Amino acid sequence: MAKVVVLGAGVAGHTCASFLKKKLGKHHEVVVVSPNSYYQWIPSNIWVGVGQMTIDQVRFKLQKVYDRWGIVFKQAKAVSIHPEGGSGYERGYVTIEYTDEQHAGQTEIVDYDYLVNATGPKLNFEATEGLGPDKNSLSVCTYSHAAHAWGKLQESIAKMQAGQKQHFVIGTGHAMATCQGAAFEYILNVAYEISKLGLSKMAQITWISNEYELGDFGMAGAFIKRGGYITPTKVFTESLLAEYGINWIRRAGVYKVEPGVVHYENLDGEMKTEQFDFAMLIPSFSGVGMTAFDKGGADITDQMFLPNKFMKVDANYNAKPFDEWSADDWPTIYQAPKYDNIYAAGIAFAPPHPISKPQASPNGRQIFPTPPRTGMPSGVIGKIVALNIAEQIKGGHKEHHHKASMARMGAACIVSGGFGSFDGLGASMTIFPIVPDWEKYPEWGRDMTYSVGEAGLAGHWLKFILHYLFFHKAKGYPFWYLIPE
Repeated sequence: MAKVVVLGAGVAGHTCASFLKKKLGKHHEVVVVSPNSYYQWIPSNIWVGVGQMTIDQVRFKLQKVYDRWGIVFKQAKAVSIHPEGGSGYERGYVTIEYTDEQHAGQTEIVDYDYLVNATGPKLNFEATEGLGPDKNSLSVCTYSHAAHAWGKLQESIAKMQAGQKQHFVIGTGHAMATCQGAAFEYILNVAYEISKLGLSKMAQITWISNEYELGDFGMAGAFIKRGGYITPTKVFTESLLAEYGINWIRRAGVYKVEPGVVHYENLDGEMKTEQFDFAMLIPSFSGVGMTAFDKGGADITDQMFLPNKFMKVDANYNAKPFDEWSADDWPTIYQAPKYDNIYAAGIAFAPPHPISKPQASPNGRQIFPTPPRTGMPSGVIGKIVALNIAEQIKGGHKEHHHKASMARMGAACIVSGGFGSFDGLGASMTIFPIVPDWEKYPEWGRDMTYSVGEAGLAGHWLKFILHYLFFHKAKGYPFWYLIPE
């Protein structure tokens, strides 16, 4: 019997575990370790943040699903990896620390034949002074953060109804933050709710971003076909913001948030401030900070992880100028280079280089988005890692028949622009590939046959339907495996 341990139960980890169990069956053991007892569908947190969904509409208990599937679930956080064993263990193991009420603080050793690191990101609020929902800004990165933001939004709405103008600042809260898409969705939904209440004249809404041009989204922007014409995402994004009367600040590296004041530096080296009554700012991401040790107890963390604490995989991490990177430098199977039974899926893997061109102010502050790996890419990576491991276990080989480079993978994204059955808005966009390949597609960097975008009510309904479709898949209901990632 083989034992596969999956660290994390987000999109990548949960997808990986579900396909592992489906392929391996009851003859092999699948263990999931996650500090949260819930699975959450993060893309719908923005609707929690504007009061259109409740917390329980975007989450469900993992234990019940894993019991039905025959997966062992441990509510705990991974602390360290010991890929060579030691301390009486012949095979690799991880140390975990329980986070549930009954066993909180207790540690355990969990050994494995295969290990998948799908821990996702640490929300690195402390990288920006004063940032975070326990300090001076809000977040929609978790369902609890989003519910808190909705409470604060209600307070601002009440003040506007009482005749007091409010300034909303929404965007990125660090000079190298990613996940611009979530913040962009949120600002559109906030503007939509304010407009629906007839309060637009009482609100000043400002988008603040580290993007060089709007619509970059950490993937160097894109060109899409829209209405038969080639349109840059810059124009697509600016048109949506303008339609909602939203101002914007770009090329901004937020470095401090005080009560009511955002401090940022722009690429010209100017130190500026923006006043606010309500601020939702996405933090930077880092790896969760696991350590690693060899059989003799020597620290090998720097051999398995980059300084940003994301795990090294089969990518080219050799330093070279940005213009010399190529699509072939991106990983395809997400296997750790030193240990062939360890993989990293989703946000947990370390990208080899930025997708957006690095930019720095005259003062040396780097101001540009880091690569996104959320949503569809995380699910696809989690699935191919599971399929490769399952085939190796059942076939007794080390071959990888499934690959998913982000430079060879497309992505579909639907940005909510307002929750409404008959007047809502969704911007639908597909990109292929995610990482532009200028050698293969010298004119646009991507295949324009599959890079398209449209905005309208149909996009809202599609995103709404996908919310329930992906919950069906995540809960393992009949034919869940037929629903694509």
